[in-house]
Amino acid sequence: MDTNQTIQLLRSVFAAGVARADPRQALASYLPEKPKGRCIVIGAGKASAAMAQAVERAWPDVAITGAVVVPYGHGAVTENIDVLEASHPVPDTNSVEAALRMVSLASEAKPDDLVLALISGGGSSLLTLPDPRLNLADKIAVNKLLLKSGLTISQMNQVRRRLSAVKGGRLALAARGARVVTLLISDIPGDTPHDIASGPTVPAPDTDRDISHVIAQLGSTLPKAAGELLREPPAPLPGFEADYRMIATPRMALEAASETAREAGITPIILGDALEGEARDAGTLMAGIATSASLHGSPAKPPVLLLSGGETTVTIGSEQPGRGGRNTEFLLALALALQGRENIFAFAGDTDGIDGSEDAAGAIITPDTLTRAATAGLDPRKMLARHDSYSLFNQLDDLIVTGPTLTNVNDLRGILVL
Repeated sequence: MDTNQTIQLLRSVFAAGVARADPRQALASYLPEKPKGRCIVIGAGKASAAMAQAVERAWPDVAITGAVVVPYGHGAVTENIDVLEASHPVPDTNSVEAALRMVSLASEAKPDDLVLALISGGGSSLLTLPDPRLNLADKIAVNKLLLKSGLTISQMNQVRRRLSAVKGGRLALAARGARVVTLLISDIPGDTPHDIASGPTVPAPDTDRDISHVIAQLGSTLPKAAGELLREPPAPLPGFEADYRMIATPRMALEAASETAREAGITPIILGDALEGEARDAGTLMAGIATSASLHGSPAKPPVLLLSGGETTVTIGSEQPGRGGRNTEFLLALALALQGRENIFAFAGDTDGIDGSEDAAGAIITPDTLTRAATAGLDPRKMLARHDSYSLFNQLDDLIVTGPTLTNVNDLRGILVL
């Protein structure tokens, strides 16, 4: 196939992974038994409006009420469930108002009611209710530190749970004994349920774990009140067994992407769904694996598509960064490591349609990416050093732009060796 056909194949593979994570396609089969009373919906995350829409379509004969909160611009049309909007990835006053609304809704539940929690990635900032010893300014400051810290998503969410009045299962306690069922779309490496949106309805087993190393990583600008609270032994939560169902995961998206590749005559290999670490380091590592496949037929002979999922990180230093996200940073590092090796193409994108805080899901590289960049007067190494990968791919017209997809199973990456 020619270059244009190859690029179209990569876009189709990414689209197939995103489609598998669409809750409107899969949610109905995961619903619990219908309640005798009302179904009170609460929820937070990039997919929660689409999930709410799917619940209403599946249960037209059930008395449904409630609300979900999504990032600005991620709404969907619903009949009885209110769709609220708040800020992501840093919370705002609407995040606090949404959390208070969810607590109020859960507390209204009667014994015959069902509290149905619709939780997906992004909910940590959208559903924010600080511990009484903190204020919103403290939470915003901590969130900004977390986003540039280089910590894994699990470590970030451990901090968020310690500072929250709703995370770590606390929101479920507001239901006061009514049945609570949580439907989850995972954006977390390993699919740990208490880490998805920091687990508002799923208690975490790590409340007593020492996190001094995480505190040290956040540095001296950590707000005093937050630092004091993080250093205290956390108060134990009343124990309860969470009822939750995973309706979409990174692995499911990777398997759907694999099928699209297989139909095109390409051998797919899933390297893992929980890749973490620095995005640029991951790009260099994956270049080595792709080169091995090209030269030695290991781990498979071409044509082969090397797929991976998970969430890498980008550590921002004291310098003013350019425009970028973890997927475009991964790809730029990959291109630099490959140095134009023939017959190797790649894509990487966030399944929510937003790489970092930019308006693209990710991008695509081809064997001539570096050559085209030089022709355009761009310096890829300098742009990688200042985290300006989005700008490079934007100028090369190689971005993947989907708009908000209304779901999120984290990143999807594929390296095609022909």
